Order: sequence, then C-alpha cells, then structure tokens
Amino acid sequence: MTPDLRIGIIGAGYIASWHADAIRATPGARLVAVCDPARDAAEALAAGYGVTAYSDLDQMIAAGVCDAVHILTPPNLHRDIAVKCLGAGLHVMVEKPVALSVQEIDDMADAADAAGRQLGACHNFLGLPSYEKLRALKQAGDLGVVSSAQINWALPLVPLRSGPYGLWMLRETQNLLLELGPHPFSMAVDLFGPLTVEHVSLGQWITLPGGEKRPQSWRVLARAGNVDVAINLSLVETFDDRSVTLRGSSAMARMDFAADTLVVSRDNTADLVLNPLLKELGRAGSHLREGARNAFRQAASLNQKSPYGLSFRNTVAAFYAGIHSGAPDARFAPASARMVMQGIAGALAALPALPAVPARPTGTPRPRVMVIGGTGFIGRNLTRRLVEQGHDVRVLSRGRGGPFPDIADRVETVGVSLRDEDALAQAMAGMDCVYNLAKSTDKSWAAALENDVATTERIGRAALRAGIGRLVHTGTIASYDMSDPARPITEATEFGQMESRNIYARSKAEGERRLIAMQADGLSLVIARPGIVLGDGGPLQHWGIGRWHGAGAVRLWGSGRNILPFVLADDVSDGLILMMTEDRALGQSFNLIGEPMFSGRDYFDAIHRRAGARLRVAGSNLTALWAVDALKQGLKRHVLRKKGAAPASRADWKSRGHLSPFDNAKPKELLGWAPESDRDAFWRRAIDEAHLFW
Repeated sequence: MTPDLRIGIIGAGYIASWHADAIRATPGARLVAVCDPARDAAEALAAGYGVTAYSDLDQMIAAGVCDAVHILTPPNLHRDIAVKCLGAGLHVMVEKPVALSVQEIDDMADAADAAGRQLGACHNFLGLPSYEKLRALKQAGDLGVVSSAQINWALPLVPLRSGPYGLWMLRETQNLLLELGPHPFSMAVDLFGPLTVEHVSLGQWITLPGGEKRPQSWRVLARAGNVDVAINLSLVETFDDRSVTLRGSSAMARMDFAADTLVVSRDNTADLVLNPLLKELGRAGSHLREGARNAFRQAASLNQKSPYGLSFRNTVAAFYAGIHSGAPDARFAPASARMVMQGIAGALAALPALPAVPARPTGTPRPRVMVIGGTGFIGRNLTRRLVEQGHDVRVLSRGRGGPFPDIADRVETVGVSLRDEDALAQAMAGMDCVYNLAKSTDKSWAAALENDVATTERIGRAALRAGIGRLVHTGTIASYDMSDPARPITEATEFGQMESRNIYARSKAEGERRLIAMQADGLSLVIARPGIVLGDGGPLQHWGIGRWHGAGAVRLWGSGRNILPFVLADDVSDGLILMMTEDRALGQSFNLIGEPMFSGRDYFDAIHRRAGARLRVAGSNLTALWAVDALKQGLKRHVLRKKGAAPASRADWKSRGHLSPFDNAKPKELLGWAPESDRDAFWRRAIDEAHLFW
C-alpha cells in the first residue's frame, strides 16, 4: 500500500483553511505542518488541524516532515519559494496566480524537471463537476461547432470599498487582473488553447484612500483560433454572475461556477407552436435538476461540499492522484499554467493608459498617539480625524504598508505582531494615548481565548509597561443582552451570563473584564462600545443589520421595524478622540450610539430613495433561526466531531435584532459628544457619501 504523502502549507492566510480541508479529504494525503513567518498565524491554523507550526521555511524543510507543500503566500513570493522547495525534493502546488510572468513559471517548471518532482497550479474551478461536464460536452461535439465563449466574473470585491487596503492585489492596477484573471483565463485556455488578446477596456473607477484609482470593470476581448472569447470582470456591488457561456451550432451551454450548475439549451424538432415551449421546459428542467442535486449534496455533507469547497477538493485530489500515478493531470500542469500566464500577460500589455499616481508628501511623523487596528474601517476613519485635529499618529499593522500615503508625513505605520508583548511595549513607548481597535473572528471559544482575549490582555500589559497616558479600548454593544424591547440599555447595564452567548460577544466581554482588573495595577483605561457604524469606507453588506445573500438581498435580524443603534463613523471617531482628551472619561465606559431615529427597513428604504437601488429585504423569526442553528451545531458536534461547535442561546439570537433601546446620554453629558441628529444629514453621510455600490 502506498504511504500517505505528508503535506505542509506555506502561508496561513484566508485561503489556507480551504486547502487544509481539501487535503484532509484527499485519500493518500495527510496535512502535517503549517509555516508562516507570522508565528501567531501559523500556530492558530496549525492548532485547528492538530499539526505542527513553523515560522521559518528552512527549518520546516530541514525537519524533513513533508513530501509536498502548498504555497499560499503573496504571489510575488511564489517563484522563489517554489524553486527552493522543489530543489529540496518536495512536490509543490501553487495557489493562483502561480507567478507574475511567463519567465517565473518557466523557472519553476525547470526546477521541477531538475528535481524530478511535480509542480501543480491551483486553478481550482477546473475541478468543479459542472466544469468537467461542460468540458466533456464541448470535446464530444454535443454543442456543435463552438464559435464564441463569454466568461464572467461579476462579484463584489469588498476590499476596494472598505479595505483592508494593504492587500497585494490592491497595490497596483495590474495586480487585480493577476489575482482574479486566472479563474476565467484558465477555463478559456483549458477549453480552447492559447489566447490572443485583441482589446482591453477599463471602467467604473474607484478612488482608494490616499488618492490612487483602481478600475472595477475589465473587458477583455480575445481569440482562440476561430473562437471569439470575451472575459468580463465586474467588481462593484453587483449580482453574483460567475459563469461560462459557450455558443455552438447545436446548443448553448451556461455553467454557473459559483453554484456548480450546468444548463444546456438546445433546438428541438417540434412544430413551430410547440418549439419554444419545449425549449423553455427543457431549460427549466435543467435548472430544477441542477438545483435539487446541489441542495441534496450540500445537505447530505452538512455543507462540507459547497461548490467552492468542492472545487478545491477535486483539484487537490487530482494533483495527488497525478503524483501517485506518475501521470500529472494536464489541467493543473505547468504547461497549462504557462498558457494562462501568457493570456494574462497579453491583456496587461494591451492596457490603456492608467491614471497617474498622486504626489506623496515628505516629512517624518512624530506621533504621540497610536492606533492598533488602524487599517480597519473605524481605525482608518479615526486616524484621519486625528490628523485633521493636528495629531501625528502611529498605526500598528501586520505589515508596513497602510492606506495613508497622502498623509505619510503625519502617519507612521509599523509592523508589530500582537502576540509579541515586548514589541508592543516598545511601540507604545512615548505615547500619550493608545487606541485598541483590534478584533479577531474565531470559530471556537478556545481560539477566541487565544486570539482575541489573550491579545487584549497582552495589549493591556504592554500599556502598563510602557507607561502610556491612556488606553482607549473598543468593545462591542453585542456583549449586551439586547433581547428585551422593554429594557433600555445604558453603560450601567450588566452583560449578564456570557457562557451561552456567541463567541464574538463573549470574547469582547471577557477582554473588557480583564482590562478592568488591570486598573488596580495602574492602567489608565477608557472603554468604547460603538453601535452599528455607517459611513464612507463601510460595506453595503453590513452583518450587524441582517444576513446577506449577495449584494441585492438581505434577511433582517427580526422584523426590522425596531429602531437600530446606528451611528456614523465620523461621530464614533469624534467620541474616541474626546475620550483621549477628557479627564472625566478615565475609568469610564461609553456606548457610542447615534440618536434613535431609524429602523433597518428605514435604512433600506433610504438606499432606494437616495441611491436608486431597491434591495430585496425580508424579516426573520429569530426564534426559528436559533432552533435551526442549534440543530446545525448539534450535527457538527456529533456527526462531524467538531468539539468547539455549540449553539448560542435563544436570547443571544434575539439580541442580534437589537430589540432593546439604547440611552446615549452619558457620552453626550460627560464628553460633550454630539452625534448627528439631522435625519437628512445622517442619510447624506451614511448613504450619499459612503460609496456603497461603486
């Protein structure tokens, strides 16, 4: 029996869990290690899968624990890491984009040949069952002679509007195509062969913080032999349309690769009267069959085989089957990756003139205020408001870049791990005030204790060691029990029993509790709890209001008719700054809630009136949602053996509807805080100036 291949993951970002789950589901493969220079990220991912964490690639290679690796780092690092790992005798799968040029792919392929190891490109949508069927139909001639293909990637790219702006794909215009282009280009190349790009147009530009512009629509016209190929990217708030449409002489096929469905439309031999009816019935039958098949598959697998997850499972399985058999799958082989890169390079060569990069200020900041989490939605707003009021700011970030190039003479960005207490204390040295806006999104209480609560405590200890003047910590109103419409909430309201609350609410409450205990040791503390924050840089799809189903449909938490604790981002920042300057704020907590004016339904009615966009809005029964979640968590715990799965209480689910009213008198009286009270001005700032769509 062939022994399992031992697999290591290099890079512990968002996509890593999809690869880890796919490896775990692949026969003949076993995940054994995770490597990331950010040790906290490596340890967090490794702990979830019970494997070893490394922060140094050379150390992992020298340990001899792996037979193959998946490279999931930023794309500019792919070539060098792949060559090193191949040279060490490891098989290598590389996340898309495999490289930044044809030459880089050639370097990697040469290294694979020299080492006698396999190199795989993770063009994951080629592994979807619906794509494999589409490919088989085309190759069998069932569509007739295919004359044209249209491949759409229409999916909102949230970071373009609300960050994080330090992502590799946002650094330059070309990076957007390098990041997203491999999906449509890989399908075009696999179906038709090499592409010749004839025209590229860009549109729907958006201005990033700092003044640089990025296009949100890309139109690429290409040709593969006699087949016309149109590739369309749309990154605005749009209806999700990720599809491939092939038009042939005998039929037209449309594959939805977001839903893993394939619908074929054909002519028929019926009389003219029945012909259109039978055509539509055939199309409707295909939709019904595909929808039912997917629903059954996801229900039977407890959503372990979603289309996206299944695309990774099949791709990873095909790659390791090729290693075991010695016959690589051509879809994921270097030759295919090279043709994909050639097509993308041809499109980049055809780009029209791009907007000039704005001039940057020079000068060295002298910060006395530090913002942890300064690259997030509220953090960016706070940093800019601080600068407007004459403060230089130090922003703590995982990297050394940030969304402040236009005020680089006033903002200093430093890269510090939130797990490194010594580095935190050093970064805080000399600060009059430190704002902590850091948060973690965790799936288990154990992970929340490690990633959120322990980090909050570490920041508090570092603040004590550095002797800063004041720590302003942001908790969340989600920690309150907001399930009773008859009970107003003030800062004096206790959180209550937290063990049956959702992980985020519970971890933020526990973080507050531990910081408050540090006041006895001399910590100068102020706590802020913002409400549902709206404004420029915030997302349209705000999960504090409801559960979103794409950009055009939202299911409100509850009926949506109760007043919600909305607040503008500018007002939150102003309140936070007042907490830094007002002596009476020390030792106090403040709920930063705007004036009680609007319900969730009012918000979406205003979007319709002011932006001309009618969204599909529905209410929900929070008790029913709680019951469904309790069933789902039980299945995860007992069937999938996920020990951390536990349902939140019914009161917790009702709290999502923000049913309890808030009293915002304390920050107004003690701080002199004045949130926006004019209804029209609120909507202007929350909707008109917020760039919700593009």
